[in-house]
Amino acid sequence: MKDRELDAILSQAAQVPHDVDPALLASIGNSVGRSLTPVRPLPPAWALTGGLILISGAVALAGAGRLGLYGIQKMSVLDRALIFPALGLLLWLAATASVAEMIPGSRRRVSPPILLGDGSLALVTVFAILFRDYHTHHFVHEGIACLSAGLLHAIPAALASWVLLRRGFAVNPVAAGLVAGTIAGLAGVTMLELHCPNFEAPHVILWHTAVVPVSWAAGALLGWLRNRRA
Repeated sequence: MKDRELDAILSQAAQVPHDVDPALLASIGNSVGRSLTPVRPLPPAWALTGGLILISGAVALAGAGRLGLYGIQKMSVLDRALIFPALGLLLWLAATASVAEMIPGSRRRVSPPILLGDGSLALVTVFAILFRDYHTHHFVHEGIACLSAGLLHAIPAALASWVLLRRGFAVNPVAAGLVAGTIAGLAGVTMLELHCPNFEAPHVILWHTAVVPVSWAAGALLGWLRNRRA
């Protein structure tokens, strides 16, 4: 087949047929028009970001207040000045990334994998600088207790964040789930820093920080499952 013949076939296939009943086209247009309803616009990105931060902070404060604010009471001024601003910055970055994932076409300040890796590394670095006690008394028993408590508080933070962002649309559900899990995990870590008085470096570095990767893994898995069902 020559190029000219192929071009003719494609050109013919692309032509709109002229024998379609105009009444049929009008009926289709009317049926589509009746199904369209106004959509309430999403709040501004800054409002959604602030809402996510408030949710995580409220969950952390409520949980630590119920369990006891033993951790922050034991901290020095330097501990507080480094730990909580670092958590706040990471939470802001994660909230910004989560809102961007739920609004197609949004500008992304940082990719979810980089956010996870750098965020976890930043927490480990801050904890390693501040906590110099390397004893491991009741390492596994107390560690599992803290990890479980952090994850239990990550769940309501994740659910409330989903309610806030439910009218958005995630083009990449796995990335959106990863970032949402990171936010929830940071809420759990913040609760632990307010509550847990165990300042042994291995305990804090491993068990407290582990709340974040476990949470993002759960969020990414849920996003993957949703993507497969779609």
